[in-house]
Amino acid sequence: MNQRLRILLVDDHATVRHALKLLLEREPDLEVVGEAGDGDEVLERVSEVTADVIVMDLSMPRSSGLVATLRLKASRPDVAIVTLTRHADQTYLEELLRAGTLGYVLKKSPHNELLRAIRAAGTGQQYVDPSLTHHLAEPFSRQRYNRSVRASPVTARESQVLKLVSLGHSNKEVAAQLGLSVKTIELHKANAMQKLGLEGRIELLRYALRCGWLQDA
Repeated sequence: MNQRLRILLVDDHATVRHALKLLLEREPDLEVVGEAGDGDEVLERVSEVTADVIVMDLSMPRSSGLVATLRLKASRPDVAIVTLTRHADQTYLEELLRAGTLGYVLKKSPHNELLRAIRAAGTGQQYVDPSLTHHLAEPFSRQRYNRSVRASPVTARESQVLKLVSLGHSNKEVAAQLGLSVKTIELHKANAMQKLGLEGRIELLRYALRCGWLQDA
């Protein structure tokens, strides 16, 4: 990739931001273009710098990372956000995914996990720290999964569409990939979600984990 991904760092600890900047700028495809100290400041900074990916802490003064994510996605739905946190908690994970974050990485994880999350988010794909994927899979019981598949099996095309969507591709990108119209993709996706009893992105991610799609990506 010739153009570097532009990153905005958000953390209330200056030493953490400095360490992250040193780490990221060692990578030839990454560039730190700005910093913010909390969830309120990032809302100001995002209008001052052009960032492809925002790497944001969760626990911060004034506005938390969750509140800031909700506000950012409302005003800038195109912005890609990666949550970097110490919280290995299912509730936080699900709330951030629901809010629109594309990546969720633990601070205690190896640096490569953050790099993978940033690069995935830069291409519109979701990335969850591998140590947390069991949190997504647990609530989606095997019994419900098997019952749904037996009752209303999805077609091969519907399954193909669902897999691409779960990997973070937009309806337009899936349509181009499969040589179909966007409306046809939307129909296949809606039919598959209904057949499987899936409601929203989190349940789709759980289903994708059960199918092994995310591990293969």
